[in-house]
Amino acid sequence: MSEFRQKAVLVTGAAGNLGRAVARVFAAQGSHLALLDLDPAGIAETVAACEGQASAKAFPADLIDRAAVNRTIDAVLREYGKIDILANIAGGFAMGPLIQDTEDRDWDFMMDLNARSVFNTCRRVIPNMLDNGGGRIVNVSARAAEQGKGRMGPYCASKAAVLTLTESLAAENKFNSINVNCILPGTIDTPQNREAMPDADFGKWVPPAALADVVMFLASDAARCVTGAAIPVYGQS
Repeated sequence: MSEFRQKAVLVTGAAGNLGRAVARVFAAQGSHLALLDLDPAGIAETVAACEGQASAKAFPADLIDRAAVNRTIDAVLREYGKIDILANIAGGFAMGPLIQDTEDRDWDFMMDLNARSVFNTCRRVIPNMLDNGGGRIVNVSARAAEQGKGRMGPYCASKAAVLTLTESLAAENKFNSINVNCILPGTIDTPQNREAMPDADFGKWVPPAALADVVMFLASDAARCVTGAAIPVYGQS
């Protein structure tokens, strides 16, 4: 029997390519899935992709709005009673102008989408994990968190925030049986990236399913002594 069977797994960004891949690997193990995203139609597609393998329910939510996040997670807890695993997959990327030409709205958009979303879900879910004796949190940072790039300042800073927030959460909870880690993907092989970079060698990119396997590993008992880690998953990109 799978160790993930009947575990309550909350996946943010569940309408996206990586979120759907993460949902599917846990569904195959018989987990109870709470799928969060701002895109109701996209979540419905992910629920359908998990059908027949696990209990998967859609929870539309604006992860930038703390009150909305709290209401949504309260609804998840009413449905499943607990959250064993939090997979913070929501996020995004945008190129930008030079830093001196960057508007406040562009900075805020990246910081909210990539960092505030993680902050909001973690601060609501951790009290439940404490009450239930532990849990696993896996966040998505990026390779760009470790080295800034030109015209990517807000994105790089937001992903660096996710990395250091992961380390802080791990330090705060290492004696509470709550392990907190993040992954650092390289270029992910998605339809959107293929369209944006049609001349690239797609075979060198990282398939979403491969990243999902790493997320599952970090949520597993095999990773029970791993916390505060930032795991590079670059493929050949």
